[in-house]
Amino acid sequence: MSNDATEKRQARILLVDDDPDHLALCTRWLEGSGYSVDTAASGTEALACLEHSRPDLVISDLVMDGMSGLRLLSEVHRQDPVMPTMLVSGRAGVPDALAAAHLGVSGVLEKPLAKAAFLTAVAQAVENTPPSARHAGQLATAAGELVYCSALMQELIGRVQRVASGTSTVMLSGETGTGKELIARAIHDLGPRRDRPFVSINCSALPEQLLESELFGHEKGAFSGAISRHMGLFQAADGGTLFLDEIGDMSLSLQPKVLRVLQDFAVRPVGGLQPIKIDVRVISATHQDLSEMVARGQFREDLYYRLNVVPLIVPPLRQRAEDIPVLLDYFLERLAASDDGEKKRFAPEAKAVLIQAPFPGNIRQLQNVVERCVVLSSGTLIPQALVTEALQDQTLGMPTLDEARATFERRYIASLLRATNGNVTNAAKIAGRNRTEFYNLLARHGLEPQDFRRQGGR
Repeated sequence: MSNDATEKRQARILLVDDDPDHLALCTRWLEGSGYSVDTAASGTEALACLEHSRPDLVISDLVMDGMSGLRLLSEVHRQDPVMPTMLVSGRAGVPDALAAAHLGVSGVLEKPLAKAAFLTAVAQAVENTPPSARHAGQLATAAGELVYCSALMQELIGRVQRVASGTSTVMLSGETGTGKELIARAIHDLGPRRDRPFVSINCSALPEQLLESELFGHEKGAFSGAISRHMGLFQAADGGTLFLDEIGDMSLSLQPKVLRVLQDFAVRPVGGLQPIKIDVRVISATHQDLSEMVARGQFREDLYYRLNVVPLIVPPLRQRAEDIPVLLDYFLERLAASDDGEKKRFAPEAKAVLIQAPFPGNIRQLQNVVERCVVLSSGTLIPQALVTEALQDQTLGMPTLDEARATFERRYIASLLRATNGNVTNAAKIAGRNRTEFYNLLARHGLEPQDFRRQGGR
């Protein structure tokens, strides 16, 4: 009991309202409950206060002269993406409430405030903001476990825990194989949407028309091959989370349609007339530098800022080599359990080689190396020579799943064009795609049908 009271007294609240009477009333309530309170009469004054003080919670009125509460909290989150925030309003409508939710606001309270309800909401907002992870360990998700002990990962997991309690859009950046989807899953599983759907799609895995149909859905007859109505992933994730992996590969023509969904909180299926309201938290991920893509005109600036409300960087394995020993033990334990066999271990010199390896493929590559060594090792002790061989083969070009899929797709389409003497209609029919989809695939892989017609005529 005393510990809880101590934590409450230590919590600092920044209260923002241009109504002096309401500001004084809420200040009296909060200070009476043991909180330390800073006050500001405008959004500009609040931002000045944040330059020299970091509160545990910012509570702002929605409608103020000059800077609105939504604009203030948007700027607060631009400076500190995980700062807990709340809005108070006398006339908040559904659009404002939804916009606030997507800014990561903990709650929207309506005036006139009831003291008990107000203090309960404040206490929940403060208590649901866990401190950064202090110890190494494992964070379980429905898709697997995050295993770590490095300071970099402890800091990231701490941010994940704080971000999870809100609904703001999150952008995960990091190299391929660092575990971005596991991080996305952790944000979902630790948050209030944990009992609702988590839906994932790789934006680089489908051609534009198919991706549009998968995201938004389509009506029967919307295009050639649409023989029935299809619910899109935005609708499928309603109430939950939609994870857009490799968002940087989304076409420029599709990006404004995604932006409209994020702005209107509604989706219109391909061929549909009426928009359908949705409540979805969007988490996106990329291994590319989207800011550079924006500068080159390859990614829309407005969509970038809409997705990049809370940016989180997933560090590569080479920057957290201290995680390698705990990851090795985790992978060895899991492989032994799946094979119902004796747990193997790496010889000290073999482990030293693994710790010093650069791992361009990150955790995915490390896992592949461990699995290969376990399978090929004849004894319980894995020698250095086996590790060195596995690392050399991996470094010499073991492709990622996306790279392997792209290679297969290119070779498959080329073989169809050879077999049909470059006839796109026949090749598309064999592939089970319409001509538009097939032409998109050709463009994606830089294949020209006439090249195969010339070959066929020789």
